[in-house]
Amino acid sequence: MRPPIFTKGLPREIRAKEGHPCSIQATISGEEPLRVVWTRGDNEELPDCEDMSHVELGNGDVALRVSDTFMEDSGLYTCTVYNKHGMAQSHTRLIVVEDGLDEDEGGEVPARILVGPEDCIALHGEKAVLSAIFSGNPQPTLLWSKGGEEIASTGRVKIVTDKEQGETRLEIDPVGADDSGKYVLTVYNHLATDYRFASLSVEGVPNPPAERPVVEARGCRAYVAWNSPHYDGGSMVTGYKVEMSSLNDQWTTVADRCHSLSHTVSGLEPGTTYTFRVSCQNAHGYSAPSRQSVPLTILRTEETSEEQGGVVKFEDGSLFAHRFERLEELGKGRYGVVHRIRDKINGKKYAAKVVRCIKQQDKDKVAQELDIMNSLRHPKLLQLVAAYENPRDVTLVLELITGGELFERVVADDFTLTERDCILFMRQICEGVAYMHSQSVVHLDLKPENIMCTTRNSHDIKLIDFGLAQKLSGDQPVRVMFGTPEFIAPEIINYEPIGTQTDMWSVGVICYVLLSGLSPFMGDNDAETFANITRAEFDFDDGDFDSISQTAKDFISELLVKRKEDRLTAEECLRIGG
Repeated sequence: MRPPIFTKGLPREIRAKEGHPCSIQATISGEEPLRVVWTRGDNEELPDCEDMSHVELGNGDVALRVSDTFMEDSGLYTCTVYNKHGMAQSHTRLIVVEDGLDEDEGGEVPARILVGPEDCIALHGEKAVLSAIFSGNPQPTLLWSKGGEEIASTGRVKIVTDKEQGETRLEIDPVGADDSGKYVLTVYNHLATDYRFASLSVEGVPNPPAERPVVEARGCRAYVAWNSPHYDGGSMVTGYKVEMSSLNDQWTTVADRCHSLSHTVSGLEPGTTYTFRVSCQNAHGYSAPSRQSVPLTILRTEETSEEQGGVVKFEDGSLFAHRFERLEELGKGRYGVVHRIRDKINGKKYAAKVVRCIKQQDKDKVAQELDIMNSLRHPKLLQLVAAYENPRDVTLVLELITGGELFERVVADDFTLTERDCILFMRQICEGVAYMHSQSVVHLDLKPENIMCTTRNSHDIKLIDFGLAQKLSGDQPVRVMFGTPEFIAPEIINYEPIGTQTDMWSVGVICYVLLSGLSPFMGDNDAETFANITRAEFDFDDGDFDSISQTAKDFISELLVKRKEDRLTAEECLRIGG
């Protein structure tokens, strides 16, 4: 039994001049038949062709002959030999230099990364390593960075570089959730600059759900709603556990493996006060519990008769000033003006949107918006608190959101949007859209400007502006001719019946914009934009998509489908993204 061996391996490094032939040669032995495979870089198998021929020279000598070397041919080459008893490998680095440089006199070589760092998955609390091989003369300067900031060896982060061997490693031990993201290695000398990037995914149990659960009494039942976690542990969230307590530190599980972001707990005792908490689960286990909800007291039947359903109805406009104090102006538009207001009873602050209503149809439109918002009680949707009617205007009291538009956040100079950030935002968008669609409501104006961050430093978002939203009826086709040009679906342009899938086209455009900063169908004018949309032709050719995963591209492609029935639903998106 003679497994393959290299009696003479490949040299550690081979230098060749650009435009000249080059031979990479080794000597092998072992029981025949022997199969020789040549690869380059990350296991890119090299075919036997005119440019790169596989040669057997006799007496065990084998070679890879490159007929005409280019700078792009530089890199790590591997010769692998197989027979029925096993395999053997030998490696070399090919460095191609410009013609005219005298190798004997130490010719200069542009800085180049021969083998870049690879995407890495590490378990939370363990060690993560990104490594690369480089070359250059004079010796290149190396820079590891993340989010545009240079990484230095400090504490648990170590950079190990052997310039003689042309190797560098970035080690993080132990690795944490905040270490997830895109890392960039840059090498440069006075001749050239080269860079490569790799993504590090840190997996473990998820973070607890963001914020405390929201609870609402509905007779002898409690409606509990919560947010998804800021960090899913790098692995799809598979369910949520809801716990309830009526006594301190004594918790009872009332729902396990819940697959939505809300749950109704029945059979509660009137006169009893309850608190709730929620945990997330993924393949690695359960998160720590969320913060406890605000205590909820189940009122006796006579006390709850006026609160059933929590439906907001128009009140006399004169009552507004008795309950609220008007503070500073937050913004204005063609519809009217928005002020910050304060509840005089409890001090809580809200936003008051005053809508001018000159004609009866204006009031009818606001009444439709109020009706729709009454049906949308979900933590990812802007909530309606009260409504007041005056002869020439209507005031809607809304929850106050202080974080600004998502679009403003992601274009800020001090914010780096990674693909993982985009997944977090898209998951929340789909959570809100899925709930809307479960209530037979379509938004019809989904765009980054209508997605708000709850606070300046939070990754939590809410969908706003239901002024164009419509309720769908199963037996009555709905057609519309409005929306924001960049984000509307082909069926709106063609004045065809819309559906919940119409929103999903907009979700696909938003995802494309967040990942690249580009608009897939934007033309020089609206007519050109509409023509691009109706053709439903787009691509990922821009360099901004070079670092984006194929999974993300496939996700977008399954949303930007011309035939609306073939698009992913919001629930399907959530199952894909966890």
